[in-house]
Amino acid sequence: MLEAAKRVADKKDWIKGALSDWEIIIGLEVHAQVLSKAKLFSGASAEFGGEPNDHVSFVDAAMPGMLPVINEFCVEQAVRTGLGLKAEINEVSVFDRKNYFYPDLPQGYQISQFKQPIVGEGVVTIDLDDGKSIPVRVERLHLEQDAGKSLHDQHPNMSYVDLNRSGCALMEIVSKPDMRSADEAKAYVTKLRQIMRYLGTCDGNMEQGSMRADVNVSVRKPGAPFGTRCEIKNVNSIRFMGQAIEYEARRQIGILEDGGKIDQETRLYDPKKGETRSMRSKEEAHDYRYFPDPDLLPLKLDMKHVAEIKASLPELPDEKKARFVSAYGLSAYDASVLVAEQKSADFFEAVAKGRDGKLSANWVINEFFGRLNKEGKSIETTPISADQIGGIVDLIAAGTINGKIAKDVFEIVWTEGGKPAEIVEKRGLVQVTDLGAIEKAVDEIIAANPDKVEAVKVKASMLGWFVGQVMKTTGGKANPQAVNELLRQKLGIN
Repeated sequence: MLEAAKRVADKKDWIKGALSDWEIIIGLEVHAQVLSKAKLFSGASAEFGGEPNDHVSFVDAAMPGMLPVINEFCVEQAVRTGLGLKAEINEVSVFDRKNYFYPDLPQGYQISQFKQPIVGEGVVTIDLDDGKSIPVRVERLHLEQDAGKSLHDQHPNMSYVDLNRSGCALMEIVSKPDMRSADEAKAYVTKLRQIMRYLGTCDGNMEQGSMRADVNVSVRKPGAPFGTRCEIKNVNSIRFMGQAIEYEARRQIGILEDGGKIDQETRLYDPKKGETRSMRSKEEAHDYRYFPDPDLLPLKLDMKHVAEIKASLPELPDEKKARFVSAYGLSAYDASVLVAEQKSADFFEAVAKGRDGKLSANWVINEFFGRLNKEGKSIETTPISADQIGGIVDLIAAGTINGKIAKDVFEIVWTEGGKPAEIVEKRGLVQVTDLGAIEKAVDEIIAANPDKVEAVKVKASMLGWFVGQVMKTTGGKANPQAVNELLRQKLGIN
């Protein structure tokens, strides 16, 4: 894994400055809200939404004498996530107080973990568009409580505070500075979200704030020592994260090439202006005055229970992708598309069960997913089932219908419902395989178009026109392979 730290970006990812080429160095701190009904240290609801300050207990409000009690389920969710990241699970971890001014955290400090987190080093493998796979090292995962939300647009002179989110359990997943481009950072967050959704530990809904990232960006001349980094806080969109990285890298390059130096600071990204702006100078750990929380004992895990959690993990995306490639003969790209969401993978397997894997994948990815995207539907709201698509695949495999008719059947099933086999039978959509009937149609088209016959002998690609005419004559029911073979034979095309 040492190579990840020393890796120099591909030249295509270098940024051309006025004076030289530059390389981006990126590390991420991803805050993922634990999927749990209750908060980390209280029994208040962790559900998103609700009236302001409706999900607040005396503990969340920091009333005198109220003590935190650890939510065991949140601990298990953190362990599940750590195991999914192939990370070390620490038998003993400690909760610390991070002292900092939080206007929307009534305690005035955050209960977090510092020197002894619950999860140690792990790794996430990201797949890039060029087919390469890159390991990104995870430094740690620790549990901490979320802050509330300050509302500054409700009153002209006052700010309001909503504590519904205050005390919700967060997993902060800190990466090593192993990413070298905005695309790699986006792929990392996408993969992290995918893994947690498979595990059921975070829903990854960035638009609701249940997953967000602090992005550390620095630049260097290729292969040189790391430069001074700036942190971009609370980016809640993968697209915005890519934009923020690109802008911040170019901002730093401009300063360095003008002879200036980079100040380590915390910045915010403004998506409307497409730029980052300074928020405050970057704090160091000693600024937070960490010390063990006196109200919480060190957390000691039963490693036998950890082993039980590990045994209960579902098949994760990388393993599922590898199985789809080997078991169904799919390309790596098609397998990646299918495993992007667990429900998508499950739907494909329901279609492909006992059928041709490649044909099933083509229909699920191209026809089914394509139609869902076009109509803004999801697998949960689809009007067509895996069994119905499987029925269409069966009819194609048996030679009962061809690809064109299959699309017509898909349209009928999508809009009207019904069993594909019954639709084909009732509507007379069975493929014409009678060579005599197909040959008759081929002869008629050739006889009626002598000019096209001469043209196809010069330009073989004209054959497609003849195929189209025969298919039109037969109502699209002719076997395309038989049509092609007969036309090539009669037109003398090899």
